[in-house]
Parts: sequence; structure tokens; C-alpha cells
Amino acid sequence: MIILTLLEPQQKTSLKQWCFENSSVIRIGRAADNHVVLNDSLVSRHHLELRQISSAGSNGVSWQVISQGTNGTFLNGVLVTNNLLPDNSLLQLAQGGPILQFQIQEVTASRPWLQMQETQETEENTDPTVYSGSRTPLTYTCTHEGNAPQNLFCIHCGQPISVEKTIRHYQVLKTLGQGGMGTTYLAWDAIGLTGGRPQLLVLKQMNADMAKIAKAQELFEREAYTLKSLNHSGIPKYYDFFVEGGKKYLAMELIHGQDLEKRIYTNGPVTPNQAIAWMIQTCDVLDYLHSQDPPLIHRDIKPANLMVRNANNQVAVLDFGAVKEIGTAPGTRIGAEGYCAPEQERGQPLTQSDLYAIGPTLIFLLTGENPFKFYRQRGRNFRFDVAKVPTITSQLRDVIDRVTEPLPRDRYQDAKELVAALAACY
Repeated sequence: MIILTLLEPQQKTSLKQWCFENSSVIRIGRAADNHVVLNDSLVSRHHLELRQISSAGSNGVSWQVISQGTNGTFLNGVLVTNNLLPDNSLLQLAQGGPILQFQIQEVTASRPWLQMQETQETEENTDPTVYSGSRTPLTYTCTHEGNAPQNLFCIHCGQPISVEKTIRHYQVLKTLGQGGMGTTYLAWDAIGLTGGRPQLLVLKQMNADMAKIAKAQELFEREAYTLKSLNHSGIPKYYDFFVEGGKKYLAMELIHGQDLEKRIYTNGPVTPNQAIAWMIQTCDVLDYLHSQDPPLIHRDIKPANLMVRNANNQVAVLDFGAVKEIGTAPGTRIGAEGYCAPEQERGQPLTQSDLYAIGPTLIFLLTGENPFKFYRQRGRNFRFDVAKVPTITSQLRDVIDRVTEPLPRDRYQDAKELVAALAACY
């Protein structure tokens, strides 16, 4: 039996598993007609084949990998096209792409954690995360023994090891965070109702206390409404919004990565070129938001709301609860200290207010310090003073100065103009 395990890129823990018995060819790629479907932009539609071949080994059978992916395939870190595939090896589909562990295992009656029985169920009623290569439905009885403590899914059967609770058809695997507004869970959609396939996702639950506050309800519902209307690779996908047991829930895409605040606090400041690249990507998302009709203002751009995907090092913008349509009446003051434009402090945000936040974010990425530390009086106004920061060139300092001008009319007027200025600083 061949077992393929999708691994979490950092910890190399199991995310998902496929089992194949009596198969001679296993096709892997992004297209739906593959045996293993990996919905990742770096993966080609028909990325690779694993093919059984005759050999002079003890059992006369070996496996080879045949790569057809545009972005290449790496076997244990080495780029390959047509190579023998050793047992217990790692296949990475493109640099920075998903990682699969390849294992050959014999099925014997002496292994109580894996008992396979043929059933009369239809393929549609079979859990699509665990199936045989011949598409014969299998029933698994598994004790989940031998898993590492941090594993979410069993390395043997591919099912969740521990389910805290079930909300509708969502299996809650762990709590990701808890704040004033609500609780965020990591959940598993086993039947694939949200994205058309079984997947991990984020499930946000509004706190009962917050549900009594009209403004909190408005912000929570606004995030769901906004995400549902948007379609951009730098914005988490909307999946579902519902009320269950009197509580409101929002299901959305799980971004595999790390937010820039944690990244900098963990690893320290980054190079100017990397900081500029991330801010250009952020501006691309802002340009998309600002070009909506009517334009949308994010109002909470800051490092903690900018997530860098593990797969491609691209920025995704999080937390759309504060999004506001331009032209609506002045409202509640929302924004993080040090990143918030003066007019936004007064409850009168503009599209240029989002651009303002790019300046202090750059300062944080390049210094590892709260940008408020560099905020001091200059003339009649308070401004950011980064003249003594060695990694900030005079050209980049000019960009930071202009994008954080006290008056919106003195700043870059749109995201495209700011992108051009940032690109010139490479």
C-alpha cells in the first residue's frame, strides 16, 4: 500500500493523507481528475505521476516519479524530472509549494490500528481524504496511536485526532485566538461544503457579550458581507456566514503563514528589498479595495493584519471588520496607534488613510521597533523621523515622509502612485 501524506511546511506535521492499494499509477496535480488534488497556485494542473516499475529488488517492484510541473518537482530537496522514488522520501511540488511524504507499507492483520473492509457505500459517501487507488471505498478503524503530540490529523487514517466540538458540519480542532470581539477556531470541513473539497478553514465566533452591542454586531456582519463581495488572492476567501445556537459564525479561508508582527518579533528586521516587496503587494490589495464602487477603506492596516503565505511569500490582508465605504457618515475611531492617519483619528478616513499606514509599517519592518518611537515634533506637526536608521535610504525616507504627510492632499493620491515610488527604491 502507498501512503501519501501532505505535511505542514514548517513543522512537517500531517495535514491530510491518501492511501492507495493495488495502484500502479498515482497522478498528482491541481486538476480535479488527479488521484491527489492539491489546490495551490504553484502546482500545475497535472504536475506529476508516481509510477510502479519492475526492478531487481526483493519484491521486484519500485516506484519512480515523473515530473511534468511548470515550476518543477523536488525529491528530498533535489530538482528531478524522472527518478527512482525511495520509500519515506519527500516530494515538494515547486519551490515553496506543498510537501508530500511518500511511504510504502504492507497491510497485515497484525496491525490493529488499520483494518480495511470493503463496503457497499457509493464513492460519493466515502471520505475523499482516504481512499484506495482503485477507488474502492474503505472503512477505517484507527486508535490514532503513534502520532506526534502536535499532529492535527492521524498519520495512519488521515482523520482528525481530536475534535473539541462540532458546529454545524464544521469540526473544531483547536482555538487559534480569543479577543474582545470573539473567538477564532481552526476547523475542518470534512464534507467539503465550503470550498468544494474537504479542507481546513478559520471559523470566527462572535462573543455572546459582544452580540448585545449593536456596533459590535455591525462590525462582525460587515466583515462577512465585505469578504463575500471580494475576490482577490491577497484577501481571504469567504465561505459561510450563519447563526447557530444564537451565536454568529463566519467561515473563511485559512492562510498558511505568519503575520508580519510575529515574523519581525521572532526573526528581527528584514532587508529593505523584502520590506518594499511586501508593501507593494499590500498596495495591490489596497488598490483593489479602493477601486470598488463605492471605494472601500480598510482602516486597520498594520503588521499584525498582514499575513505572509508560506507557499509563495505573498502578503494577504486580514481583518475586514473595520472596512468602511467612502462617503458614509463619520463613525467610530478605528485604527492602531502609530499606524493611524490624523483624519482617521478624527473618524473621517479616506483612501489615503490606508496608504498612510504603509509608512509606519515600513519603519517597523526595517527596525523591529514600534514606529511610535520615531514619532516626534517637527516644526508645527508631529512626524516620523528615521534619518538615523541606517537601513532606510534617503530615497525610501522621502517615500515614508510623503506617505505620512499630515494632510491627505500632500500624500500619494492612490496606491498605484505609491507602488511606483516604492519600486524606484529597489
